[in-house]
Amino acid sequence: MVIRRMAFLRGPNIWTYRPVIEAIVDIGILEEQPSNTLPGFYERLTAWLPGLIEHRCSVGRRGGFLMRLRDGTWPGHILEHVALELQTQAGMKTGFGKARMTDEYGVYKVVIRTRDELIGKTALESARDLVMAAINNRPYDVAATVARLTEMVDQRCLGPSTASMVEAAGERGIPHIRLNEGNLVQLGYGSAQRRIWTAETDRTSAIAEGISRDKDLTKELLASCGVPVPEGRTVSNAAEAWEAAERIGVPVVVKPTDGNHARGVSLNLNTQQEVEEAFVAAEREGSEVMVERFIPGQEHRLLVVGGKVVAATRGEITRVSGDGRSTMAELIELQVNSDPRRGPEEHLPLDTVRVYENPVTQLELARQGLTAESILPIGRTAVVERTGNMANDVTDRVHPDVAHQVSLAARVVGLDIAGIDLVVEDIGQPLAPQGGAIVEVNAGPGLLMHLKPAVGRAQPVGEAIVKHLFPASEAGRIPVVGIVGQPGDVLTAHLVAWLLQLDGRVTALACQDGLYLGQRQLSKGSALGWESGERMLINRTVQAVVLETSARHILAEGLPYDRCEVGVVTAMPSSHGLEEFYVRDAEQMRNVVRTQIDVVLPSGAAVLNADDAEVLDLADYCDGEVILYSLNEHNPGVAKHRAGKGRVVFARESALVLATGEREIPLANLSAPAFSRLMSAQAGDARAPVLAAVAGAWALGVSPELIRGGLQRFGEPVRAPQAPVLQAAAQ
Repeated sequence: MVIRRMAFLRGPNIWTYRPVIEAIVDIGILEEQPSNTLPGFYERLTAWLPGLIEHRCSVGRRGGFLMRLRDGTWPGHILEHVALELQTQAGMKTGFGKARMTDEYGVYKVVIRTRDELIGKTALESARDLVMAAINNRPYDVAATVARLTEMVDQRCLGPSTASMVEAAGERGIPHIRLNEGNLVQLGYGSAQRRIWTAETDRTSAIAEGISRDKDLTKELLASCGVPVPEGRTVSNAAEAWEAAERIGVPVVVKPTDGNHARGVSLNLNTQQEVEEAFVAAEREGSEVMVERFIPGQEHRLLVVGGKVVAATRGEITRVSGDGRSTMAELIELQVNSDPRRGPEEHLPLDTVRVYENPVTQLELARQGLTAESILPIGRTAVVERTGNMANDVTDRVHPDVAHQVSLAARVVGLDIAGIDLVVEDIGQPLAPQGGAIVEVNAGPGLLMHLKPAVGRAQPVGEAIVKHLFPASEAGRIPVVGIVGQPGDVLTAHLVAWLLQLDGRVTALACQDGLYLGQRQLSKGSALGWESGERMLINRTVQAVVLETSARHILAEGLPYDRCEVGVVTAMPSSHGLEEFYVRDAEQMRNVVRTQIDVVLPSGAAVLNADDAEVLDLADYCDGEVILYSLNEHNPGVAKHRAGKGRVVFARESALVLATGEREIPLANLSAPAFSRLMSAQAGDARAPVLAAVAGAWALGVSPELIRGGLQRFGEPVRAPQAPVLQAAAQ
């Protein structure tokens, strides 16, 4: 079995709306050997990958794929499911896959959904090796393959905090673009976009973030607004730490001012030795060290988003119980680090306890007269950690007074998203009467403790952040016009962009002859591909975008946008030159071009050339409105559409007419001198591309009067409209 080539289709394609790997796989002589003819194959494969029982396949129920495997299916289909299962085992669950025969003997197209190109390709290659090992009864190290893929997932995929926001945005129909290899993500397109970076947004003030890092300044600001905070001060050495502790009064807390995950934090310190040793431990974790009054109670973390508390967790003290024979280090491994919630991976809510590497843990043991090598007697317990174990969800128990105080703290610092650490005996009671206090305000807080609490219900914090960035009436979208047709038919794209620009929108255009922003050409040559389209969608000044594509680009890359407001098909392209994609006839070409119509939003419209019967047939695939155009007002398709009160644009000799049902709006006489520049913009008869462009602009709400004026002035220099962000800057 040979994988001839693999392509990463990064956007909507002939298979699905989402990114996939499409592989051309030659199974050779295995075309004559379905799975039920291979002795022992079923048993070996299911022993290596028992998770295949969950694959429903075309049968439509659990175990469906195994039924197909027992009854007899071919290696291309098996390869699809094995690759998907390997991704699932590696922590990247994706359920979509297809395997289809081509017209070449033994050659299949195998498609799998993936969130990363390299991971998807590696999964397919590994699946090929695993399937061949199962066929030939050779050993295969499944665990090593899954471990390698897991490492790739951890390194290359979005972290859990960012992923929760991206998934929540997807549920709202808000598109996203990953802007780097880390967690910087754009939600929405063009001028409607927002940006997130883990739990920070483009609304997170740099000044506020700087204030939150300065613990002294933060406490001073909070205290001035009546928010209860513990007395404290920063110190530069161990002697100053003890001096501060004496002035504040023991017990005290010693912690780094810029640490995270409670690393380097020591609580309830009473002696000079404890304070000085704690200073050394804290200094290793941060640039400055703070000593502050110890607040009795339980540690809590509250997440504030847009001024509202959306989640809360309570910490727990980590303890071990003695068995009379194991050392403290061994007990920690057996009773603490064996917890599946703990580990070094980002997706786990609790850290591994490294007693030999963590001076705070060593100090905590020393205060109990213990070391890592001490053997704890039967019946005795020992504290291992007092901080950092935010594991229990208490969101439903937060008292309104507590919620008010922490929301005020976030506003005082100026953070739109903040993790507020406070210590209080009972989160369900007001803060002041029980002597509770806010001890830290953190920018860019981790969300994992709220997404995967050890006890209690997970909170939809990603959804809350997306709601903060995009109120219910917003979807992060700008008008996107997608166009596909015959090579050389570029006038439609230019004219739609021109009309949108005249309508007051900063409009980007990527088409056959270049890349444009307004009337300024950014690059020459073909700009039909993915990168050109995404470049325009990233631009924060863009208020509308017109993106031309081709059948080849749909097959090779997919569309550069997830959905569009208007999808225009001017003609059914020829399949000539697409043999490498196994597209050789009209029916296959129809499935390719259909992609442009499949992505039209329900609130949008498909603009179709009614003079091309194959294009007209695509109307049934549109979720939104259909607008037809034709050079012949008596076109049967146009007549039927008008009878159903649909919108059409047609030519009556040289006259251009808009119609909604029987109601007509005469728009322009294209033979008039005022339109000479427009009609000479393309060789041959320019009426059809003009009709298509007029229909596209009309679909986006451009008025007939403006369309008429725009056709007359096509190609003239005009003052570019200012985007709102530019106007605000000018003011």
